[in-house]
Amino acid sequence: MSDIPALARGCAVLGTGGGGDVRTGSLAAARAIREYGEVPLVRLADLADDALIMPLSGIGAPTVSHEMIHSEDEPKRIAEEIERLFGRPPSAVMSSEIGGSNGVAPVAWAAQLGLPLLDADGMGRAFPEVQMVSMYVAGLPADLVIMTDVAGNVVTIRPIDGLWSERLARAVCVAAGSSALMADYVITAAQARGAVIEGTVTRALEIGRATEGTSPTGARAADPLRALQDRLGAARLITGKLTDVERRTTGGFVRGTATIEGTGDDRTRTVTLELQNENLVAVEDGRVLAMVPDLITVVDTETAAAIQTEGLRYGQRVTVLAWPCDPLWRTPKGLETAGPRAFGYELDYVPVEELTAHG
Repeated sequence: MSDIPALARGCAVLGTGGGGDVRTGSLAAARAIREYGEVPLVRLADLADDALIMPLSGIGAPTVSHEMIHSEDEPKRIAEEIERLFGRPPSAVMSSEIGGSNGVAPVAWAAQLGLPLLDADGMGRAFPEVQMVSMYVAGLPADLVIMTDVAGNVVTIRPIDGLWSERLARAVCVAAGSSALMADYVITAAQARGAVIEGTVTRALEIGRATEGTSPTGARAADPLRALQDRLGAARLITGKLTDVERRTTGGFVRGTATIEGTGDDRTRTVTLELQNENLVAVEDGRVLAMVPDLITVVDTETAAAIQTEGLRYGQRVTVLAWPCDPLWRTPKGLETAGPRAFGYELDYVPVEELTAHG
């Protein structure tokens, strides 16, 4: 229970603006632990080769999922469908994406199911589309997606590949009101080895603790922003004030732009962020400062608390940080799946450390 605030702060940072509001996931996790007990965190090496891993995530527009809360029956329905299909129950829950509420809520889902939580995920951050997971990049077949919604519908999809898994799952999500719970890539522990990003729950906890402080009183770090930047190895793109935010919910996504005008040493600068659930590209005067799949996060300048895209408001004093993604995303298949061109940007990927070094 005491780990949830740190986990939430870390997941919010890794969410790069998406993955859902961590407050919802935190409340669900705390309540589930009170009712069902603590959730063990296990490593992939702790599981038998044939143990089934159930990756879970909310799918849809964060602006909708913040108000349309998942019910306790949803993970149970998916677990029952897995047992029906495989002839045995799942052995562990894994977050499909460690970013945002999708990194915290699996604690609640694991507690409700009486299962451990795997210290791993499929992204090392948050991405908006179903096929944008490490399992797809690793070449595992994307031949099963199980979805359910607050109304009680259960949909089992047998797509022919990862791109079709996104199209079909997104259509189901939109029909469900742009919010649903999903299990994709139900895999064995043997299949998961080398195909998931390990240690990401622990990393989220470490990120959260870096800014919360580790003293018995729970005092914050003297300089939370610097502590966070050091923990991430992040570049500071700009510090300033949000002067314009444009968002629209369409096709199961939140899309838009956010503009930050610099203050202090950055007072002559303006940076624009391109959004699709997550912060995808940061641009200043036509020059790209950072781009997917590297991570770009907007944080409160004073507290270093990450701000999700649906929480961006005019006048907020913010700092934009960017840092390198997991090496998997810099492979040819990783860039094909979640690089800038995968989102429609006519940009050749350049690592953030090169872009900021040249800046």
